[in-house]
Amino acid sequence: MRITAHQTQTRTLTDLYKAIDKEFAVTITFVDADGTETIRTVEPWELRTTKNGRIQLRAGCRLRGDARSFAIDQIKAYTVHRIGFTLDRPEATTPAARGIVVRSAQQLIARELGRDYHPTRRLTRQQTSLAA
Repeated sequence: MRITAHQTQTRTLTDLYKAIDKEFAVTITFVDADGTETIRTVEPWELRTTKNGRIQLRAGCRLRGDARSFAIDQIKAYTVHRIGFTLDRPEATTPAARGIVVRSAQQLIARELGRDYHPTRRLTRQQTSLAA
């Protein structure tokens, strides 16, 4: 078991990416929205960044039998198993025309960084209160 407080977030993300790539199940200990610590075995499908900058693990929960999202900062410990996936992954709900194809790690990083620096509304020269 790896305790996330004892390692960097980069190490945690690396281990989760490897589990996604090799299709290995992961047991996670996380804190619910109400503060309860819960243990689940999941089948990780992808890591996402939300609009507010949080990183989420999107996975199939073996207990519930459906897709769930877990915030990385709420995961307290995890264990990567050598057990393959057993759940069926749900079909994508994003229309094919809206999907974004990323062909390299550099493109992915550039997209994520670019999205972080785009303002949510148009700024004008008169808005000096927003200057850094």
